[in-house]
Amino acid sequence: MDLNRIAVFVRVVDEQGFTAAARVLGLPKSSVSRSVALLEEALGARLLHRSTRSVRLTDAGAAFYERASRGVASLEEAAAMVADLQATVRGPIRITAPVDAGISLLGPPVARFVRRHPAVRIDVVLTGRVVDLVEEGFDLALRAGLVRDGSLIARKIGQVEDALYASPRYLERAGAPRSLADLAAHRCVLFRATRHRAAWTLQGPAGDETVEVEGPVAVDDLGFVRRAVLAGVGIGLLPGFLCARDVARGRLVRVLPSHVSTGAPVNLVYPSARYLPHRVAAFRDFLVEALTRRLARPLGVVPAR
Repeated sequence: MDLNRIAVFVRVVDEQGFTAAARVLGLPKSSVSRSVALLEEALGARLLHRSTRSVRLTDAGAAFYERASRGVASLEEAAAMVADLQATVRGPIRITAPVDAGISLLGPPVARFVRRHPAVRIDVVLTGRVVDLVEEGFDLALRAGLVRDGSLIARKIGQVEDALYASPRYLERAGAPRSLADLAAHRCVLFRATRHRAAWTLQGPAGDETVEVEGPVAVDDLGFVRRAVLAGVGIGLLPGFLCARDVARGRLVRVLPSHVSTGAPVNLVYPSARYLPHRVAAFRDFLVEALTRRLARPLGVVPAR
């Protein structure tokens, strides 16, 4: 059997069709179809049911794919290891992150890394869902919270600190709260709240304090909370890194600055069972260093330039 034909067959199954596989492989569709047909001839068995719209594995094809795909993956990994011996940082890297954290934290270090390594191609996918790194082919993920998946390795890069913010316009209209208890009389912008009510717990000079707050806007996206606070809707409890530039430019004001809320740990995670190419390891180490420094700044303060 021709190993190239096996690799083409695996790609057809992975891409769910001849056209998509031909596009990825950079081959004519007719060549891809012919390669699979010759493989079936060599095996003496039909591997795929073909139709005008899709392809579907036969029983024999499913059994062959299960083993062949692992073999092709091992060969690709071996080739990557040999390429890494050249110690050149090049090739594709895929990373996923929550939208708000990705926009606020990943942009500058990604830009610096690709300037330093122009042969790297970084694919950044920002989404609110938890991505299956192995199934969807991602190398790294930026995640907040505890990592309970035993198939992943987590590198902690810091802890999110939340604080209270409001726009100057809102404070002119409603006045600034002098104590945490005063928030009960203010309009607040709530993150993942039930019935527009929430309990906020913050650490202050006297220890932990909790206040029941409510407001006209409740949303499940921190970026939306920030924009609503900027628009003067009310007071928001937000990560410092998300508001640092707004504070520096005078668009937001820190409210009750002696009170903070320690949020979730932030981790850079990657699959434990997968060989980590040199380019991915280099990017991982670069991000760990850059983001550890970024999150260590007091409430995400932007350094002076």
